[in-house]
Amino acid sequence: MAIQRIGVIGAGTMGNGIAHVFARAGYDVILRDVEERFLQRGMETIGKNLDREIKKGKLAEADKPGVLARLKPVTDMSTIAAADFAVEAVPEKLEIKRAVLTEADRLLRPDVILASNTSSISVTTLAAMTKRPERFVGMHFMNPVPMMVLVEVIRALQTGDAAFATTMELAKRLGKTPVAVNDAPGFVSNRVLMPLINEAAYTVMEGVATPEAVDAVMKLGMNHPMGPLELADFIGLDVCVDIMAVLLEGLGDPKYRACPLLKKYVAAGWLGRKSGRGFYAYT
Repeated sequence: MAIQRIGVIGAGTMGNGIAHVFARAGYDVILRDVEERFLQRGMETIGKNLDREIKKGKLAEADKPGVLARLKPVTDMSTIAAADFAVEAVPEKLEIKRAVLTEADRLLRPDVILASNTSSISVTTLAAMTKRPERFVGMHFMNPVPMMVLVEVIRALQTGDAAFATTMELAKRLGKTPVAVNDAPGFVSNRVLMPLINEAAYTVMEGVATPEAVDAVMKLGMNHPMGPLELADFIGLDVCVDIMAVLLEGLGDPKYRACPLLKKYVAAGWLGRKSGRGFYAYT
């Protein structure tokens, strides 16, 4: 593949993780966000995560400066035009993605593949917003990106064979394991995971068990590394509610209604780790 320079649009949790793994794999990365403070925060996170990899023996300390040197943080969207492959990683709101994708589509060369890291929005819908639908694909990384090996590669109705095959191969070059998935609400990961989290929230709401007890059952009885409510707090309860809404709208089955307790916590601003409180309190 003649892909050397990657554009990553969005320097938040997912964006800086995606930029991290591309730079670590030897690619030059243009990391774009709307404000300098978001870029600074993203670069600080990348630095800390590289240090963790060094401590775990996954990266030589001498290699860290080279990884950081391959990252170019920018606020100017026009710099994305130099990318040979681009990944959108902005918040999971359709209108935000529409604005970013249409601008990226206008700037990128016609032959460049444009990917979205969406976790639930229809890739077919997003592809239709661009003038390169046959070169549009879903590339759903898992959080935290540097640690998690799975990448769901989602084929939109319009995605061409060449773009899909290129994206699968690119994921492998990052040391990831790509899994081919067709476009459907929630894909595979969230269609299976979110109802689990939702049902766990119902057991708390109905007084079946405490959050601690629910998580203990799933960790000790089902060998899950994290309980579903711990995981919900890590993901963000607002994100969980949003994805449940996508599943409900896309599949039309009432079993995908978000648990009222989840919605109540979100209304209170109890979003999980990022807000300091969710099913658990964080200091």
